[in-house]
Parts: sequence; structure tokens; C-alpha cells
Amino acid sequence: MNRPCHRYDGDVALGTGYDQQGCFLARALEVVGERWTLLILRDCFYGVRRFTDLREHLDISRAVLTDRLDTLVGAGVLTREDSGGHPEYLLTEAGLALWPTIFSLSKWGERYTSGPHPSRIFSHAACDTDVDDSGRCRACGKTPGPDDLVVSLGPGANAMRRSDRVARALENPHRMLTPISATADSTAG
Repeated sequence: MNRPCHRYDGDVALGTGYDQQGCFLARALEVVGERWTLLILRDCFYGVRRFTDLREHLDISRAVLTDRLDTLVGAGVLTREDSGGHPEYLLTEAGLALWPTIFSLSKWGERYTSGPHPSRIFSHAACDTDVDDSGRCRACGKTPGPDDLVVSLGPGANAMRRSDRVARALENPHRMLTPISATADSTAG
């Protein structure tokens, strides 16, 4: 039986934990509701897989990143795999299912927040056509998954230029989910 997310009965709306809420949104927030989590996942969609690249690109502390990655692996959103002595974090089916949410939040931020917007443009790789703000391809009308999207810099991208390896790799159009390390290494030499 599905229960409502919240019933106000004079107490505080949300306590320190969501486990007693009986709401799927509250349960989702237990996994992805922490401040850094969606940024980590965004970078994983961009193809960032290594701890050091995530840490440098996000400018996040080692302890916080370790905690968030452990939580995401424990929740089945990411998997940790060894690749030549370097652990890599890959999105699972549950992680890939978060793409529409991350895309929508990004578009919401682009529209409703102030400050410089280093926007990104997402294009349907099969049609070589930009997707609209709902993620739908303007040419074929389909909503491609992240594996069929190319991300490139949009207007305003020069406003907040970064120089880390991930940022440099993302200066050129990049197929989503393609490992950044391979792209960055091949363009560096």
C-alpha cells in the first residue's frame, strides 16, 4: 500500500532520517540527497571514472568523496571496478536511471538561478541534433539515453574556465559515458 510522503501533524516535517517517512522520494533522498552526490553522478555521466579525476574536477575533499562513493556503491548506483591498478566507478542500471533527473535539474538551474552559466549543450548522437530542455531530440522526437548523447560547451562556457584534466577533455564534444581518462590521455599527447 502506498502512503503519502508526508502528513503534517504538528511535528517537524522531516527529522534527521527519512527511514520513517514511508515515501519513495524520501528513500531516494537517502541515497542521492546529499549536496555532492548529484555532482559526482553528473561527472560519472560525463565519463569521469577515477577517484583522482572526480576529486580534482569537483574540488571536493578526499573524505567527502570517499563517503559519497561508498554510499553510492552500497546503494547499487555505482560499481567499483579495478582497471590496471586504478579503481574506477561506473554507473549501474540504477545510476543510469538517474539521468533524466540530473538533466532536468541542470536545465532548471540554467533557467532559474543567477550568476554565470557555463552551459552545456546535449546533442542526440544518432541525429547530430540538439535536444530540447525536456531532453527530446528536435529532429526525430525521441528522448535519447545518456549513451546516445554528445555533450559540448555552450554559450557562457568561457565564463568559468577550469584547467583540470576533466575540464580540458570536456572542452571538445564528448560522447556521454565514454571514459574521460581515455579522451584526456589521447588528446594530451
